[in-house]
Amino acid sequence: MTTSLTVRRGARADVDAVLRLLDGATEWLVARGRTDQWGTEPHSTNPRRIEQINGFVDDEGLWVAETADGRVVGALAVGAAMPYVPPATEPELYVRLLVTDRASSGTGIGTDLLEHARSLARGLGVDLLRVDCFAGGDGALVRYYEKQGFTRAEQFAVPVNDSEWPGQILFQRL
Repeated sequence: MTTSLTVRRGARADVDAVLRLLDGATEWLVARGRTDQWGTEPHSTNPRRIEQINGFVDDEGLWVAETADGRVVGALAVGAAMPYVPPATEPELYVRLLVTDRASSGTGIGTDLLEHARSLARGLGVDLLRVDCFAGGDGALVRYYEKQGFTRAEQFAVPVNDSEWPGQILFQRL
């Protein structure tokens, strides 16, 4: 685990911090002309996204990474697979959300949170960890998960307005 970083279960009091992380990630993407992943609007004003993050808290699947001074710098949500992906054929733990503070990029927060997901899966006696991510653009996000030990599985597309959001499912055996 990254020095002076604590991973703890997320609570209602963390929802705004998680939404700020998502807003920061979207701002970072937009500044680089990468609007096809999450669009241009803040997550913190999107009722569907707010409801989703609150649902992760309700399901007890939200975990946050915080610094020694209590600043939330990452979030992980785990649980059942998202409804838009094919179901697994065996018990699994699914990474439903992974986001980190862009100002802390490269410090290992995402790695720590994924290791926490692996630990949770092992604790449940589950041998399969899956995640999905945006598969468009230059493929950097897919490569990130591959560097984290995941292997590509199915691709999928989610209809969004008049286009499709390209997704990639990845898995890891524990």
